[in-house]
Amino acid sequence: MSTSVSADTQDPVPATVVVAFDKEGARPLIVEGIADRETGRPVEANDPVRIASISKLVMGLATLRLVDEGKVELDRDVSDYLGWKVRHPSFPDVPVTLAQLLSHRSGLRDAAGYIVPLGESLEAKLAEPGAWYADAPPGEAPFEYANLGSPVVATVLEAATGERYDELLERTVFAPLGIEACVNWTLCSQDQVSRAVVLYRDTGEIARDDPGDVPPNCSIPVAEGVECSLEDYVPGINASVFSPQGGVRIGMMDLAKIGQVFAEFGRPEFLSGDAALALLWSVAHEPIAGQDFFCRYGLAVQAIEYPGTPCADPLFGDGHVRLGHAGEAYALRSGLWFSPELGQGIAYFTTAVPPRASAEDEGGFDPREIALMQRAQQILAQESGEN
Repeated sequence: MSTSVSADTQDPVPATVVVAFDKEGARPLIVEGIADRETGRPVEANDPVRIASISKLVMGLATLRLVDEGKVELDRDVSDYLGWKVRHPSFPDVPVTLAQLLSHRSGLRDAAGYIVPLGESLEAKLAEPGAWYADAPPGEAPFEYANLGSPVVATVLEAATGERYDELLERTVFAPLGIEACVNWTLCSQDQVSRAVVLYRDTGEIARDDPGDVPPNCSIPVAEGVECSLEDYVPGINASVFSPQGGVRIGMMDLAKIGQVFAEFGRPEFLSGDAALALLWSVAHEPIAGQDFFCRYGLAVQAIEYPGTPCADPLFGDGHVRLGHAGEAYALRSGLWFSPELGQGIAYFTTAVPPRASAEDEGGFDPREIALMQRAQQILAQESGEN
């Protein structure tokens, strides 16, 4: 394992962790940098961090678990679960489904925003014209990566089960896989909170999860004048408070356990064969037209470096397809990727990444991510040579 920590708090090494996994287990390859610059605490291999959009993959697994339980159906109108109509204002007769939402083909878009804090209405947000692609109905609208779809999915799962989204993830994903994780810190232990990786921008400015941003302080989005409390929370109305689009906090050793679901083709005790195949094959359709990065995307799972697909997605550059999901938010880059051909995967994050060059630059991996994966591959190659 490679480790490196700078003692110079004026120029600290960004917190970075890379973990390799296969169906047999997981081990850290790179653990370096400072998790909290105020205290000088070095990052450890399983310190919890906000993994950004990999959270959508976790949400997808929870959805498929509920499909197996008979609680939800991927192609059913989500209005049936919610008790109110989810409709494109211009296409009021066209239903919206979980499959469309998970694959970003529902017609939703982020132009109207996607954070709906406690005390505000998800139903009202979806009634805004800017929340929808204007010219085509759900199911026929082009792929558009929309964070707004995630609160809708999470709220549907709540309505179908009567469970809060954070408790639902614990029951369906985290506990069965032996994982310590949570969303927006709501169910994390005090020990986990104390090991939070603080997210810094490349300027050194705090972006998220400093001590003022974690319990006992408020860690969920709350509307002005509304008490920061989930005591009276009613499942099935607005699960956006749990940030299902990006709010999972988890360490990389535990994230690798989610990757092992791919390594074992679903784990029969975790996902049925039908659900596992639905997940794995959902990215096998034709490349998505007009996309530079999400060229192949299924039920909250992404495929990168697909042969014959011109796409801005080279991360490993070794000719092997990877399944998983990328993450990017608050100057963090993260990834969970598994190669079915190699039977190996990587879970990683790195912090304090400089912003993209322009607002129009929305795709591709950062050079630091690519260099990090090159380092990881070199370590794996050296280990293989020694064996």
